[in-house]
Amino acid sequence: MQTPCILVCSIDIATAYCFGCGRTREEIGAWMGYSDEERHRIMAVLPDRLATVERRPRRETRRQRLARERGMA
Repeated sequence: MQTPCILVCSIDIATAYCFGCGRTREEIGAWMGYSDEERHRIMAVLPDRLATVERRPRRETRRQRLARERGMA
């Protein structure tokens, strides 16, 4: 199952979007129950949402670290 989660789970108070993935709490909680179509529809708007969060996480995410260690980043 495709997921936008990057293991940075913190909600921006101003926008109500997760700093890591851009989803709302409701979307995160319901993710497993969504159809592939619903997940793709949500994932399509996540880049625009992430552009509106007030700050970015300062630490390296687990996914970024693993990619860096594998020489992919």
